[in-house]
Amino acid sequence: MRHRIKLIVRVLMVIAALLLTILGVVMGPYALKVQRFEADVRAGFAADFYVYVSPAAKQAAERGERVTILVQPNNSGVNSDDKDVHRRDAWWMGFGRHWIADELSVVLLVPAFVRPQEDWEIYTHALDRDTFTTARHDLARIDLQLLAMIDRTRESLAQNGIASDEKILIQGFSASGMFANRFTALHPERVKAVAAGSPGGWPLAPLAQWQGERLSYPVGVSDIEALTGKPFNVDAYKAVPQLIVMGAQDNNDSLDFNDGWEKDQAATVNRLFGDSPIARWPLSQSLYHDAGANARFILVDDVGHDRKALQKYSTQFFAKLLAPQTRQRP
Repeated sequence: MRHRIKLIVRVLMVIAALLLTILGVVMGPYALKVQRFEADVRAGFAADFYVYVSPAAKQAAERGERVTILVQPNNSGVNSDDKDVHRRDAWWMGFGRHWIADELSVVLLVPAFVRPQEDWEIYTHALDRDTFTTARHDLARIDLQLLAMIDRTRESLAQNGIASDEKILIQGFSASGMFANRFTALHPERVKAVAAGSPGGWPLAPLAQWQGERLSYPVGVSDIEALTGKPFNVDAYKAVPQLIVMGAQDNNDSLDFNDGWEKDQAATVNRLFGDSPIARWPLSQSLYHDAGANARFILVDDVGHDRKALQKYSTQFFAKLLAPQTRQRP
């Protein structure tokens, strides 16, 4: 009996060692390289964020080339006032996306913004209207907080001999797709390209009005200056390459929920543009075209609300954009 127990223990130890080895091989490259930046209110951001420098980005920097930062807004999928919940999710999101950074030869930045439970109507991960009107300093103007994170990342990269582009790539899916889509309208001068997957059933219309009706944020851009103190930069926005991609079977509609939308704005979208993501799709595409946006819409057959099924379109979009560009030297 003792011999059998010892044998079982040895087998379990061998299995554990193998699992740890596999885990190290899979997670090691990211776990060893990702850097956590703690919240620094004086620097302009009240949340932590994570930065991963892909090996190819580092090699490009060593050749004297300027690298690009890819921002992946976090999307925990839950409301929680526990910052650790969102930190963990952001870390794992970075792990799940670091292969994309490797493929594109970019630096990956993932913020760990809190999506609160107490003030549940502030849908930070979708960059909703409440993030501009809230009195909570830790959640207010997270668009500016993200810009501060980007600038801090560029400073850190420069200190390590890595020159980076001022303009970023930004991608997201579902709530984070809404964030990416809306952030681009707010700060187009800082965006090299954006890929928004299934952005909540309604990508923000780059128009102030339609058929005589004002389109306020996040339906449109009529009151962006009133909300942010900065007018909608039409020329810069038109220059940003955009990809908006969604599954043809996607029925996930953020307008059905009160955390991401004001009731009157959701009603406006439903009345003017359709009552489902698929119904709104053709008109949304035409609005972007009429506004002169450099946007490509892709509706993927036989796919629902599935990030993994759509990720390749965003990755290919960015790869094509980065491939022909002339490498800039710092």
